[in-house]
Formats: sequence, C-alpha cells, structure tokens
Amino acid sequence: MPKAEASKQKHIALYIGSLKKGGAERVMVNLADFFFEQGYKVTLVTTYLAANEYEAKHAAWKVVPAGYEGATLVLDTEENPVWVDLEGGEKDGIKRVFSALLPSEKESRLKNLKLRSNKLRNIWKEIKPDLVLSFIGKNNIMALSTATREEIKVVVSVRADPDMEYNTMALKSGMLATFPKAAGIIVQTTDALKWFPSFIQKKCTILPNSINPSFIRPYYLGDREKRIVMVGRLDENKNQSMVMSAFAKATVDKFKDYSLILYGDGPDRIKLQHLAVKLGIEQRVEFRGVVRNVPEHIEKASLFILASSQEGMPNSLIEAMSLGLPCISTDCPCGGPKDLIRDGENGILVPIKDEDAMVNAITRLLSNPELCERLGKEATKVQEKYNPEVTNKAWKDYLDKIIG
Repeated sequence: MPKAEASKQKHIALYIGSLKKGGAERVMVNLADFFFEQGYKVTLVTTYLAANEYEAKHAAWKVVPAGYEGATLVLDTEENPVWVDLEGGEKDGIKRVFSALLPSEKESRLKNLKLRSNKLRNIWKEIKPDLVLSFIGKNNIMALSTATREEIKVVVSVRADPDMEYNTMALKSGMLATFPKAAGIIVQTTDALKWFPSFIQKKCTILPNSINPSFIRPYYLGDREKRIVMVGRLDENKNQSMVMSAFAKATVDKFKDYSLILYGDGPDRIKLQHLAVKLGIEQRVEFRGVVRNVPEHIEKASLFILASSQEGMPNSLIEAMSLGLPCISTDCPCGGPKDLIRDGENGILVPIKDEDAMVNAITRLLSNPELCERLGKEATKVQEKYNPEVTNKAWKDYLDKIIG
C-alpha cells in the first residue's frame, strides 16, 4: 500500500451505525478501503457490530471467542455482547471503534442520549481525525453535534430520500439545527438536493456511488435464462409483493416457464412466501437469501426489477445496468432511478405502486427480445460514469479540498 509520510498522512474517520449488509454500508466500506489504499489513515467508527457485516479488505480487527486475550467487549445489534480483537487483522490497517453504550454504562432513557453523545465526543478527542464523514439520518446529527464541538470538520451524507431519513419532527429539527455546522453535505440526486431549504442547499454536493468492480464486465452475449431477478432487503419499501402479483398476471399464459428469483433477506420473507402460495406461483418463486458473488447469480437473467417506494441512488439498479440486464424500475423519490434510466432507451420506468404498469412492462419486455437486448446494451454505459476510478477520485478531490 502506498504510504504517505507520517507527518503528512491525512486521517479520515467514517461514521455509521454498523456495517450490516445494505447499500450505504457497502459504499462506506468501499470508501474506507479506497482511502486506505491511497495512503490515508482510516478509522471506522460504528455504533455497534452487526451480525452479518461487509468486510473491509484492510481491517485491523476481527471477531474472536469470549475471553480472548486483549479482546474488547462490544455490542451486536445494540443488545448482545460480542468480543472483538481490535488489533487482530491487518497490521496498521483500518481501525475500528465502537460508540454503543454497554449495559453497564446505561442509565435511564432520558440520560442515554447525553451519555452516547459524550462517548462519541470522547472518541473524536481520542482519535483526532482531520475529517469525519458520516452517513445516514440520526448519525449525521450526532456527528455534527459532537465532532464540531472539538473543532473537527464534518461532512455528512444523506444516502436515501431525505424525507425518509428525516421523517419525524425531532429528526427534522435536529437536521435543521446541525446541518449549518457541516463542512459539506453530500447527496445522491438532484431531487434530494432540492428537498433542503436554500441555506442548506448551498452546502450540498452531488457525488455518485461507485460500481463494485465485480459488476464491470463485458456484456453477456449468450442466451438469457428464463429468470426475472430482484436484489434487496425483503421489506415493504422494496415492494416485492407487488412484483410477485404482477409476475403472476404477466406470466399466467404465455410465459409460464419463467421464474422470479428474490435475492436478499428481511422481515417480510415469511409473508412473501405465504403470498406466493396464495397467488399459486410458489413453484416459480425462489427465495435465495443473501448470497456472495451476486453478479454470477444474476448476469444471465432475462430481467431485473426494482420496485421501491423510496430510494436514494440504488446500488442494485446501477449494478444490474452495468451487467447489461434489461431493467424495470419504479420512478420513486428522491429521483435516483430517473437519474439513471431514460425511459425506453436504457430501461423502463413505471410509477410507484402501479401494478398494472408493472404487468405491462414485464409483458412488453418478455415479448420483445430485440428491445431487451437494445436496452441492456445501452444500460452498460453506466460503467463510464460510475466506474470506481472516476467516482472515487471525485470523492477524494471533494474531501481533500475540505481537509485543506
């Protein structure tokens, strides 16, 4: 790894709830590895340790059995104690710090917020980063209300629809009170930027996510498998239930040999399995769960569908387009899909929660292989804009300018 001179080495702290498998968490881990490889000192500060996390390539920590010498007690999903050896990975690699209150540290509910703020503030005092980059909702408010008191520059990033990240009066008030203190604010779409009042918009910059390099490959030229795929958390927002109903209607006669494959897990899994039985498609819907090497699983599929009610800039859609899959997406706020898809040119956009439009889009594409091929080939051009070499440089240039 290229090393900067110790006196000049820049130190970035990346702050998020955990590294559980989700879009924002994946971007943060990718950025951590990138900045480390560029010679920066990198510290990942998370509230807790999730059960199923993305792995940082250059991590200087590992989970170990209870009682392991030198291990530190942390929390898994904010409740269960877990032992971590914070020096158990790559020597001098990416550090990891946890801010959750252990059971022995907790007081009444009213006092916990102050205790957590004090603990986080003490972390900033101890690690002394040049800049804190925070992701998502309440984390952004916590970073700004603690690190700025230590005169540390903070850049916050809103990763989803701002209306979803700041969806209560308390969160919105906290955002309005703290965002003016930010050294910079990163959003993903034009619509997200427009959501904020003008005095905050002035601090906003749109920066794209990079494509995972494993999704950058030549367009697949072989025969397409008769599979329609979705990738994402199984929950109400992702709206797999509407797609299952639309799939049942669109394939009831001519396309009965097609299957619908759902990758990912979440709270709606059992409900969706029951729905498959109710719709009579249980033999043609598969729940594959969380898988490794997603490109290998979906590259040969006939269609990719994103049906979310709200999204930021959806990684799964960018990745499917990069592979050259014909894509159908809902035109959901805050505008990520419409920033990616030109309807009818490199994909299909449908209104959110519009089952009839989804049925028509599925039927249209399954009936027209030539259209599918044209959309897929045009979709691969996202590689040019979202290539890691391009996007990571944009992040680096932006943060370097703020660090000074």
